[in-house]
Amino acid sequence: MQLPLLSYGLWALMAVQATATALTYKLGANEEACFYTRTERQEEKVAFYFAVQSGGSFDIDYKVTGPNGKYVLDGQKERQGDFVFTAREIGDYKFCFSNEMSTYTEKFVDFEIAVENEARVALPSKQGASPEQTSTLEDFSGQLSTITRNQKYFRTRENRNFSTVRSTEKRIINFSLIQILLVVSMGALQVFIVRFFFQGARKGYV
Repeated sequence: MQLPLLSYGLWALMAVQATATALTYKLGANEEACFYTRTERQEEKVAFYFAVQSGGSFDIDYKVTGPNGKYVLDGQKERQGDFVFTAREIGDYKFCFSNEMSTYTEKFVDFEIAVENEARVALPSKQGASPEQTSTLEDFSGQLSTITRNQKYFRTRENRNFSTVRSTEKRIINFSLIQILLVVSMGALQVFIVRFFFQGARKGYV
């Protein structure tokens, strides 16, 4: 009973016609970076995910342009996004990130671009395959997708919290150094004032 189910699962994994790109990119201040993917057939599904891991307010501008030059998706000052759209035209799709709003802060962006054939959803009809098995495979696929999304979410939260901790640590160190400098400066100023009064008093006696 388990063997046919396993064979269906393996077939479903092998039948997925998908090309994916998962990267982490360091986007400098006032920089715009673009990445490309190509669709070979119409009506293909294009999945696009991104999340700002560190830098500034964890926001970024993005835009997705089709082969005809028209915007498919666009947004400003977004922290993360998860989109799926249908490619109506065959050709190169451009995915751009812009950090032009930052004058000196660089940002790290995790993103993934996947092109999938919508026909992959169909499972083969084979003798002995029951609707329960098909439903189980669909549930299994949905659970895997949910786990993947949760992993991305928790990874993003962890990286952002770690970035906040590092930023707070730097601010504390800088504030401590400034405070030490002020204390030393005040001490030196007090010594100078006391010496100045004593020297003036001695000249008065002379």
